[in-house]
Amino acid sequence: MCGICGEIRFDGRPPSIDAIARMNDLLFPRGPDGSGIFQARHLAVGHRRLKILDLSEHAQQPMVDNELGLGIVFNGCIYNFRDLRVQLQGLGHRFFSDGDTEVILKAYAAWGADCVEHFQGMFAFAIWERDSGRLFLARDRLGIKPLYYAEIDAGLRFASTLPALLATDGIDRSIDPVALHHYMSFHAVVPAPHTILAGVRKLPPATVRMIEPDGRSRDHCYWRLQFGPRGDDRERDYVDWQDITLQALRKAVERRLVADVPVGVLLSGGLDSSLIVGLLAEQGQHGLSTFSVGFEAVDGEAGDEFQYSDIVARHFATDHHQIRVDSARLLPALDRCITAMSEPMVSHDVIGFYLLSEQVSQHVKVVQSGQGADEVFAGYHWYPPLLASIDPAADYAGVFFDRDHAEYAQAVNPELVSDDFSRTLVERHFAAPGAQQPVDKALRLDTQVMLVDDPVKRVDNMTMAWGLEARVPFLDHELVELAARIPAEHKIASGGKGVLKEAARSVIPAAVIDRPKGYFPVPALKYLEGPYLDYVTETLEAPAARQRGLFRDAYVAGLLADPKAHITPLRGSKLWQIALLERWLQQHGVAA
Repeated sequence: MCGICGEIRFDGRPPSIDAIARMNDLLFPRGPDGSGIFQARHLAVGHRRLKILDLSEHAQQPMVDNELGLGIVFNGCIYNFRDLRVQLQGLGHRFFSDGDTEVILKAYAAWGADCVEHFQGMFAFAIWERDSGRLFLARDRLGIKPLYYAEIDAGLRFASTLPALLATDGIDRSIDPVALHHYMSFHAVVPAPHTILAGVRKLPPATVRMIEPDGRSRDHCYWRLQFGPRGDDRERDYVDWQDITLQALRKAVERRLVADVPVGVLLSGGLDSSLIVGLLAEQGQHGLSTFSVGFEAVDGEAGDEFQYSDIVARHFATDHHQIRVDSARLLPALDRCITAMSEPMVSHDVIGFYLLSEQVSQHVKVVQSGQGADEVFAGYHWYPPLLASIDPAADYAGVFFDRDHAEYAQAVNPELVSDDFSRTLVERHFAAPGAQQPVDKALRLDTQVMLVDDPVKRVDNMTMAWGLEARVPFLDHELVELAARIPAEHKIASGGKGVLKEAARSVIPAAVIDRPKGYFPVPALKYLEGPYLDYVTETLEAPAARQRGLFRDAYVAGLLADPKAHITPLRGSKLWQIALLERWLQQHGVAA
């Protein structure tokens, strides 16, 4: 796991090494174990290294293979790299390192742009061809690893984080109206290629881009998720699907043990992370390091789920770390957490992941996380009602959206109000072929869009802020493909994740499976009062906020007058949402 950046020019001028150095400096937390910069004619790249595989200097990046005339900067992990290495050696390739980076390079030499279809893992990388001058960018199937880019005068820059690009000059920092609508309506999810800033974009998941020396480029989506049965699937019953699911998850968890350092688990106490712990124990992992975090209760709402994580930790005799965060620690950490966000993320548990990752990074460099199971196996409350929906797009929006277009128009500066971009996005996705059932339409949108630009991004940003690599077995693409084939009624059984719950009974205690569904609670950011309300008020009344004029005064005043009354359908604070966006802009120096 690392941080990458680069600049390619199309006018014959040399790239800015100063820009590369500034971006690389901003990426330090993602790779504190090493760094490097490389320039060749019209291209320059930078890399920050977190040593997970091949701890020697042979795997240092930027990596250049003069024999092949190729170079690479890479962020992520290819779990099947050893099998691919053997395959590539059979094709005549020789290796000088023992990690996965060189495998990507040789795979590109062997298979070109199709190399990505051979990879099991999470990745964002850039490969340059010495002789042709072309640059190849790639992102993994489910967008686990980020890749941002910005067009500049006669060139293009890319980086693992948006703030790294903002460390350079020549970037358009104006607000993107489409992205703002998504942020305010689609629960702060801003789908690729948009970001909140008009001048910065992100490569979509499952996408590769070939960039020619003159600036021409072409994108190709190399993986699409298809829902519905295939082959003998119609002959399978509920129990069959449970057995197949557990077998696939075992394989996904085992794959993510590939490392030359110990691997721990973020244990929330929910079904998903508990199942990962159980499967690792089943595979002989003894003394496994597990980590949970909790906060103070507010207005009677609990701030931790330790009772459940403790059950799992005791059952499997893990080396468990229970991290308690009181309000005295939470508030001072907010600005640092917001600085670590590549994009503004409104979910309250972002701060939880940030503070948890700080502690975890003192013990291990790699963890497995249960992120993604709810989107893949239908664990959210909005899925079951969709089974009989006659207008699924409208029903989905009614449950998921933070505000409708009418309220959006009341909240935002009129100059930024035009079309109902978020509703149009949902309707377009729901109408696309490849998913017939309403539940599957929602699952496809959530897995390939919402998941990528909310939970997955949250985990990547907050763990990498502390040089911690998070691996997500529920987003193993073969497991995701399998889940898409399971009949919707099996997935939503038992109130959601039915197949997964029943499969888990042979692995983990029933008390964890049959518990009420929980979330990562941070109630202090939901029911704003005291110093948290002061923090929000200061943010929205700051000179930068007033000069920017992003939100209407009357709307802000209404939220400030009664913060606890303005809660979204997904139980978030509307006031925190607008304050978080404004604070993010201020923290990253985005002027009005």
